[in-house]
Amino acid sequence: MSLRSRLSISLVAGALIAAAAAVPAVANDDWDGERGDWGNHQQHENPRLYRGVVTASTLNLRSAPNRGSQIIRTAYRGEVVSIFCKTPGQTIQGNPLWYLLTDGTWAWGAARYIDNIGAAPRWC
Repeated sequence: MSLRSRLSISLVAGALIAAAAAVPAVANDDWDGERGDWGNHQQHENPRLYRGVVTASTLNLRSAPNRGSQIIRTAYRGEVVSIFCKTPGQTIQGNPLWYLLTDGTWAWGAARYIDNIGAAPRWC
């Protein structure tokens, strides 16, 4: 194998390792795994995330901001969720906004059923 091929493979492998290491940091959901509780981190420590509380008895979180997309998981009333950003999608009871949630999985939740805790999320 030529030096050029080995160098190219090494560069690609390094880029993949760096990307794999960065992805979990982007999906940080403010969970303190050692102490096992929510909310120990203040908003200013991770300005990319916002928080909300689920108001529906059950809320299907989906792969896209509409009711026809695949259900990724379900959230329940009172659950505190981490919000990455908001975007317009299918209107649900007069509210066209959907939030991209980062709680272990990336999934969309209808903003109609999530009350903001603190500042409103930024636009995606």
